[in-house]
Formats: sequence, structure tokens, C-alpha cells
Amino acid sequence: MEVFYYLLFGGLVAAVAAMELGKTRKDRVAISSAFSSFRNNFLLVYSLMMAGDWLQDPYVYYLYIQYGFNKGDIGRLFIAGFGSSMLFGTIVASLADKQGRKSACVTYCITYILSCMTKHSPDYKVLMVGRILAGISTSLLFSAFESWLVAEHNKRGFEPQWLSVTFSKAILLGNGLIAIVSGLFATLLIENLELDPVLPFDAAACFLAIGMAIILSSWSENYGDPSESNDLIAQFNGAAAAIASGKCDLTSVDHQNTSLILGPSVALIVVLITDEKIALLGAIQSLFEGSMYTVAFLYAPALSPNDEEIPRVFIFATFVLSSMLGSSIASRLMTHATLKVESYMRIVFLISAFTLLLPIVSNFLAAPSVQGDSISFGGCILLLGFCVFEACVGIFWPSIMMMRSQYIPEEARSTIMNLFRIPLNIFVCVVLYNVNAFPVTIMFGMCSIFLFVASVLQKRLMSHEFETDMKEGDDEAETRTFEPKGAVEHSHTSM
Repeated sequence: MEVFYYLLFGGLVAAVAAMELGKTRKDRVAISSAFSSFRNNFLLVYSLMMAGDWLQDPYVYYLYIQYGFNKGDIGRLFIAGFGSSMLFGTIVASLADKQGRKSACVTYCITYILSCMTKHSPDYKVLMVGRILAGISTSLLFSAFESWLVAEHNKRGFEPQWLSVTFSKAILLGNGLIAIVSGLFATLLIENLELDPVLPFDAAACFLAIGMAIILSSWSENYGDPSESNDLIAQFNGAAAAIASGKCDLTSVDHQNTSLILGPSVALIVVLITDEKIALLGAIQSLFEGSMYTVAFLYAPALSPNDEEIPRVFIFATFVLSSMLGSSIASRLMTHATLKVESYMRIVFLISAFTLLLPIVSNFLAAPSVQGDSISFGGCILLLGFCVFEACVGIFWPSIMMMRSQYIPEEARSTIMNLFRIPLNIFVCVVLYNVNAFPVTIMFGMCSIFLFVASVLQKRLMSHEFETDMKEGDDEAETRTFEPKGAVEHSHTSM
């Protein structure tokens, strides 16, 4: 393999090792043994869940090809998955606030195991059912586990800052180390041992079953909305009312007569109208994740414009290492109490927007080309740019998790998180449907604009946070000003 590949891979490994091993006491958060045990239990379960997901990713498309389906058929299967996540997944995942987050996590395991079982059938309808189940599972994966973690963390009285430790470790392991190991394991089964291409899905089902057993035996249940009403429409409206924080009362609405027009749409509209901070957070998340999925679809055509053979396994490994580097950087940034997540994320969005301009710039200066082990100068620049973007992805995940834990109300956390996946899923479906309709440079240019808009929205969110801090400071000063003299004297004496 060309020296550039070795240098890039080795450099990323060295950078990740240096970031993790070079942490000083200033870069670490002092935690209790009780929290350490709690965190390790969650990380074990989360790693098993992510292993079940990552084992399937590299060979879903390959399996469909082996069953004899064409690109159009496969495209419809993928669109069905994202559509299912948008429609059915939003409803199922939102029930977590009412029925319990632990139950939702178990539901994720069951639905994904069933989805894996459908891969044994070459029947298109059965595979379509599998994609629908996978879409529901995806919504649960990206909401139920985080919602359970935040609620349980707060219920046990742990320090709020310690959440950043769990988030950064979860991304480093789940989206980093587990992704590499799972990819290598799947490759060993299929390409090296030349076994049945459905085996990675069976292995994924086994990991999911182990994780489900740990959840059932060691996790306690927690809820969002504690009321006795189990009406789903009322749940969406409750999410809207929670977001409104008393600005809009939807509890008097006649649910029976308006069930066709209420629900997710009302909750989303109320978000946009009544709580700008949550609306900004949801928009930022959709813009970045939409761009992230677009890069996942289009990096290969960008690196091989003439359908040249590219080392996909190596490129995937470098992207994962880049993401691990980003999550390691995020863990250091979030340990500094004086550095707010809202401030540095604006810079991250600007950097990621610039990296997605590189496919356009390199197309004019030197067309990228990757042919087997040979890569052109333009290809080197483009691959480095994608690695920087993936590092931004690694910073984004734990940071957006931290912001969600601060801004989203606990009583409707899963519901709100899934409402903001609706625009993301619509965007991904549109991209998949029109992936061959526009040049790659146009698609990357569009994503770059999205990320620039995300940086503008992040600045707005940062200003809101600054105003909140100023108001809290003024309230504290006012409290001190009007505090009774005796109380002041007593406080000085106790010091």
C-alpha cells in the first residue's frame, strides 16, 4: 500500500494515543467510585448495542446484492428504513417517556434482533419488514439510551459535569473502537473465512441479546411524564406544553376530535414558536447530521469520480480513528468549567463547513483520483479533509449530547429528541432518492452551506446562554443586596 496510507493511519493512531495517554490531572474530572461503577455498566451496554449496529453496516448492501437485487430495489429498502425511523420510530421511541426508558431499550434489542433474523430470507417483502424494524430500532438507539442515562444520572445525585465523562467515553468506544473491531470481525467472517454473508447479522443478534440480559438484570426503570394518562396524542401535546414552559396550555384541547392534526406536528410547531433555544438545538442537530449522512453516501464517488477501485476498509478505519480523535478532544474541552460547549461548537461547525468545500476546490485545481494503492495529490487533500470532518463529528456527538441534557426537559426528553429526527430523516430520504440527480460537488456545496448556517444558529444559541448567565448573576446579586443583615453576619461567621 502507498506510503501516504501508512503515514495517515499511523499518524491518527499516534494522535489518538497521545490525546488519551497524555491527559494530566487538569484534563480529568474527579469522580466517585459509585459513579465509576454506574458509568462502566452503561458503557458496557452501550458498546454491545453499538457492536450490534456496526456489525451489520458494512454488509447490508453486499447481502442485498448477493440476493440478486438491483440498485433501485436496494435504494427503496434503505429509504424504507429512514422513512420507518421518521414515522413509526418517532411514535415508538416517544412512548419511552410514558412507558419507561429501560423498557424502550429492551424494545430496541428485540426489534433489532428481529430485523437481523429477516436477513436470512431472500424474499423482498421480508427484507422490507426488516428495514422497517431497523428504522424503529435506530430511533430507539439514538434517544432511549441517552434519555435513560441522563434521568438515572440525575436521580442518583451525580454531578452534572460528570455526564460529559460518560458521553465522551461512549462515543470514543461505541463510535470508535467498537466500530473498528466490529468491521474487522465482519470482514474476517465474510472475506477471509468466506462464510455465509448473513453471519455478521447473527453475531449482531448475539451481542444485542447479551446487552438485553444486562439491561434486564442491572438497570432500574425511569420515566419522563409521571402522569397516569397513556394516550399517545396527549404525550406529544405534553411534550409541547413542557417545551412551552407555561407559555402555551395544550391540556384543554379536545384530543378525540383533533387526533388527525395534533401529535408530532403540534409539538414541533410549539417548539419553534415558544422555546427558541430548543428550536435552535434541533435545527443545529438536523443540519449537522444531515451533512454527516451525506458525506457517508458521497465520499466514495468523490474519491473515485470514475468508479476507480478504492481501499474502502482502510478509508473506513481512518474515518473512525479521526472520530475517536475528535471525541478525545471533546473530552478535554468539556472538562474545563470555564469553557462552554456552545462557544467551541461554533468553531467546529465552521471548520467542518470549510472541509466540505474541498471537493469543490480540488475539482478545479487537481481532480482527485484513487486507484487501488495509488492516490493523486488531489485525492490526498480530499482524504485529509474528510478526516478533519470526521474529527469534527467526533467532537459533535458528546457535545450535542451535553447540550441536550441541559436544554431538553426531562418529562419529554425521548419525545422531543425524536421530533427533531423527523427533518433529518426527510433530508436523508431526499438525498438517497436524488443521489444520482446532482453532481457530487453540488451536494457537498449544499452541505457546506448547511454547516455554515449551523454555526450562525450556534452563535445565536450561545448568545441565549450568555443572557441566561447574566440574568442568573443579576438575580444572585439582588438576593445578596436584600439579604437580612443577620443572615449575612451568620454566613460570615460560619465561614
